[in-house]
Amino acid sequence: MMAATKRIALGVMTTALVAVLAGCSGLGSGGSGSGADREKGAHGAKEQAPAGPPKNAVKLIGDGSTAFTGAQPKMPAVKRLAPGQKPPQFVVFSWDGAGEDSQKLFSHFRGVAKKYNAKMTYFLSGVYLLPEEKKDLYNPPQHSAGRSDIGFNDTEGIRNTLTELRAAWQDGNEIGTHFNGHFCGKDGGVGAWSIDEWKSEITQAKGFVKGWKTNTPELKAEAPLPFDYDKELVGARTPCLEGQKNMVAAARTMGFRYDSSGVGDQVWPKKKGGIWDIPLQLVPMPGRAFETLSMDYNYMVNQSGTTTQGDPSQHEYWGDQMRDGLLQAFDRSYKGNRAPLIIGNHFESWNGGTYMRAVEETIANVCTKEGVRCVSFRQLADWLDAQDPQVLARLSTLAVGQAPKGGWSSYLSAQSAAGQPAGKESARKEKAESEKKAESKDKAESEEKAESAARNAE
Repeated sequence: MMAATKRIALGVMTTALVAVLAGCSGLGSGGSGSGADREKGAHGAKEQAPAGPPKNAVKLIGDGSTAFTGAQPKMPAVKRLAPGQKPPQFVVFSWDGAGEDSQKLFSHFRGVAKKYNAKMTYFLSGVYLLPEEKKDLYNPPQHSAGRSDIGFNDTEGIRNTLTELRAAWQDGNEIGTHFNGHFCGKDGGVGAWSIDEWKSEITQAKGFVKGWKTNTPELKAEAPLPFDYDKELVGARTPCLEGQKNMVAAARTMGFRYDSSGVGDQVWPKKKGGIWDIPLQLVPMPGRAFETLSMDYNYMVNQSGTTTQGDPSQHEYWGDQMRDGLLQAFDRSYKGNRAPLIIGNHFESWNGGTYMRAVEETIANVCTKEGVRCVSFRQLADWLDAQDPQVLARLSTLAVGQAPKGGWSSYLSAQSAAGQPAGKESARKEKAESEKKAESKDKAESEEKAESAARNAE
């Protein structure tokens, strides 16, 4: 299995928040309303029953590592909001570098998702399907062949990961990508890669998924992955949330529909560079005077620093702190602007597994509520694409936790969604521009402090 490697945490500290850039690890280490405001069931419209392919209608692709097996099962139906209808409360649970190791966390959380009728996104690292002895097949940008900051895999690890990937897709989950070698920071980190280098990285990530039978001959008798990865792969999260701009420029020419490599607030997503920008979000850090990123790693860094196994007497408290922060973030969206809540995780037992407990308790709490849909990024993008652009524009004017004045029925009525009077719209745009300038200034100050904090940490 893969050896654990050191991760460098970069903190962004202001008096208002802390946004520590996401790290990754190697494998191995309510009530209903009435009328137009009435909500659907907890998971929305009934799942579509795909027209299943004829018996044995499996079309192998390439060397048989992947195959077309028909429409993906257990995908939810997608409908446009009716005028005045309250939006669903979407929650996306996602996993960076998804792979099955001795901790069995991939299989565990796949079971948790089924129990609570949740769909998730698994961002697979391509090198988790490449055996150590074939590592030179990976040619990372700005690094020598066979380099990877998260290692590679062995035959049994690849077999176990394939088992989970097959089952996850058949359960209705999404298989995205976390790319390959997970290079962060200076000296060839993904933040310095060109558009063409990103294209190479994406092509290789796809290649390791599409060619695992060739690269691991011992597994040739194994069943193929039941999807065409060229069509399945529509989104990603970059290592350490770096290199987003050039990655998106490359990815939008290669079939990607969304990216989750940014940092943002709990507001409705918009398109950036032609694809949906659905970032991780700043959420409460209970008991502290700042917010942190909606990811297990970032809670950990704010609690025990880069030490993954801190004071055991604090483990339970730290897990509760993360769970309560996520629940507070959920409540302010659920009762406010209904912006999707985006949560990122790793299959890791940091600080005694307390963050895994926090995530599981969050899933059990939120995915069972009225009007909540726990979905994958792909399913969220499907829903966004199906909506009236004027309705999405109206939703995007709501601030964090801001419920529409007068209720959803009037706020998203056909007349309201069509737009405000020109005078008011002009004033709104002026205000938005002013706020944007202030935000840019705050961001610049935060980045300066982050660099200072990083230098001190080093």
